Amino acid sequence: MRTRWQIVAGGVVVGLALSACAASDRDPEGSTDGATGGGRDTFIFAASGDPSSLDPAFASDGESFRVARQIFEGLVGVEPGTADPAPLLAESWDVSDDGLEYTFHLKEDVTFQDGTPFDGDAVCFNFERWNNFTGVLQSESLSYYWQKVNGGFATSDVASLNGTGKYESCEAPDDATAVIHLQSPLPELVSALSLPAFAMQSPTALQEYEADAVTGDGEAPVLPEYATSHPTGTGPYTFESWSPGEEVVLTAYDGYWGEQGQVKRIVFPIISDATARRQALQAGDIDGYDLVGPADVVALEEAGFQIVNREPFNVLYLGMNQANPDLADLKVRQAIAHAINKDALVAQTLPEGTEVATNFVPPSVVGWNEDVATYDYDPDKARTLLAEAGRSNLTIDFNYPTNVSRPYMPTPEQVFTAITADLEAVGITVNPVPDPWNPEYLDKIQGGSQHGLHLLGWTGDYNDTYNFIGVFFGGASNEWGFDNPDLFSAINDARYVADVDAQREAYEVANAAILDFLPGVPLAHPVPSLAFKADVHGYPASPVQDEVYNVITLGD
Repeated sequence: MRTRWQIVAGGVVVGLALSACAASDRDPEGSTDGATGGGRDTFIFAASGDPSSLDPAFASDGESFRVARQIFEGLVGVEPGTADPAPLLAESWDVSDDGLEYTFHLKEDVTFQDGTPFDGDAVCFNFERWNNFTGVLQSESLSYYWQKVNGGFATSDVASLNGTGKYESCEAPDDATAVIHLQSPLPELVSALSLPAFAMQSPTALQEYEADAVTGDGEAPVLPEYATSHPTGTGPYTFESWSPGEEVVLTAYDGYWGEQGQVKRIVFPIISDATARRQALQAGDIDGYDLVGPADVVALEEAGFQIVNREPFNVLYLGMNQANPDLADLKVRQAIAHAINKDALVAQTLPEGTEVATNFVPPSVVGWNEDVATYDYDPDKARTLLAEAGRSNLTIDFNYPTNVSRPYMPTPEQVFTAITADLEAVGITVNPVPDPWNPEYLDKIQGGSQHGLHLLGWTGDYNDTYNFIGVFFGGASNEWGFDNPDLFSAINDARYVADVDAQREAYEVANAAILDFLPGVPLAHPVPSLAFKADVHGYPASPVQDEVYNVITLGD
């Protein structure tokens, strides 16, 4: 999830910049005024920022998706507690032997929140909508996921996007069936359809409120009324109000096809500061919040609050920009890898339960390879490699972010300090280069070549190897500063292997090749933590944040 957004008077204006998954980071402190009423059928969960869009097709950030998962549902959901796809609005599906036809058997007697029937025609309407985005709608700041998964649009002024997508057409032979035809295989399609960006939306509401009438340009699109006031899905909650900078309020959808549950009202107060979120929980103003700092976990538990951990589905890494001549030398990169004591780093700076990383994907992802080069902690070998490279007196810039806490990196300064000590112990002089996360750090790391070592990471969107290594190494980028066509081809070719076993083997080979080439050092898979009042029960913690609140119960 990669987009940073801003809310302004008169609409939603999007300022494009790349970031890693989850919450946005806003300067003003939010308010919880009016957010504490409603009794114990109201669940109050502090958000760290506003949603960027209430239309999930135009979103790629965690705060938008948190809200969207309550309002919308997709054909495919997620198996509780995992990142694996599961039936949702589609009760089952069949895939043709050639991987070009997906037949979805739909749940019947489901209506959108405006009374529009959910059926095969509605499915096709949504797919055709995404594929026929034009103009500003094709900007990466809006249709990020359709571009990344499908690869293009029906027509486009951009040659690389014009007719290049995998999607070909959709047909609805009857109300309970939708058939998706592809131009070429896309094995990750089912997993990708679990993303809120591909949730089913009411064709009636999309047309009535002119959902595609976006103005502005790709760097600052202004979203229409649908995306700010009229989101309409099939989920257990409907939209009530959004006061930018203050709160989003949802209420139960009486016509929901599934179990409604105890929670009839959801309030998302916007509290950007992590300390303020903790204080709001301690004061009883909220029921829970996300991105709990490791230093707060013990204190909150001792005070009687619950800590709920998500299974790690992320990776924290040390990037090595090969546009820097020193880092272009493989022996130098190997020396840096051997210098880092990952076990100590995890123990000293990351939440309990964090796993040391060896691949750029978590172990739960198909294609993770236990036989990759691991570059075990060996300071003497690091010194030897530096000497062989003629870099025994190496001085290197080390970029790290400030004023931020990410699910994969809750305390960047502490991680930087620990790695710096390891590097200096083998004779590498570190030049610290701190920058505020929003926007300087990401602009520097992903928008240019003037950086050296750097800390960054990724939280997966769905259970697919390409969603990790393809994001990092699917092609040349400013972040990594190298061009390796063989590596790029190995990763991209593996993406489209239709046979499951053959694709697993191809990804295992690609992961081994990445670690042999060593563009960076995978460090850890940190455990993200949430905190709740003691009387919140059954929070559906999900590694991909597929967390819908109708299953929560409140009270003793």
